[in-house]
Amino acid sequence: MDVILVPGFWLDASSWSEVTPPLTDAGHTVHPLTLPGLEAPDAERSGIGLSDHIRAVVETVDGVDGHVILVGHSGGGAIIHGVVDARPDRVARAIYVDSGPLGEGGVINDELPAEGDEIPLPPWDGFEEEDLVDLNDDLRAMFRARAIPQPKGVAYDRQHLHDQRRYDVPATVIACEFPSSLLKEWMDAGHPYVEELARIRDVDLMDLPTGHWPQFTKPAELGKAILAAVDRSA
Repeated sequence: MDVILVPGFWLDASSWSEVTPPLTDAGHTVHPLTLPGLEAPDAERSGIGLSDHIRAVVETVDGVDGHVILVGHSGGGAIIHGVVDARPDRVARAIYVDSGPLGEGGVINDELPAEGDEIPLPPWDGFEEEDLVDLNDDLRAMFRARAIPQPKGVAYDRQHLHDQRRYDVPATVIACEFPSSLLKEWMDAGHPYVEELARIRDVDLMDLPTGHWPQFTKPAELGKAILAAVDRSA
């Protein structure tokens, strides 16, 4: 199975390097992506928006044969949901890593402080305590050293969806900051945070307790969790 890995903000394809071994060992073909504007610290980021990142992933889907598995971390969850909407007949499962699908008209995060056309990685005190669980000083230093400014448009643009068949594509949420039991409560209560997720007809919830960056804090465990979700659709 082709597994397409979409990183969250400030990260490129290399952020998945410690996550992929369980997938490749099981015989799957992984496609970790570096999205437009994230190629290098000095890459051009002006004019790059959410639709450009969705389009880049769609091109990867179109470049392989058969069904694919999409994996999106953090803001990458909104991106893969846009891809599910664009190619609902090609996606066997969408896996959301501490993230979820972004519905029509939503934005990923238009409160992140921008500098011109880009959003640098904020100071650590700009994050919630839940985000930073298990992210020790060494991991924080590593993350900050490799962080690439995010194109502002990706965070601020509104999501636009068109195909109701997106709700027929199975989804898995790997819950890290908040337990899956809380997500289930929110879904049952109609909480707007999970409104789009609750509309998907086949949703699995998995727990991987850690902070917002499990690819750094628990990479082996994340790889095994993704593999378990992939195996449900393989």
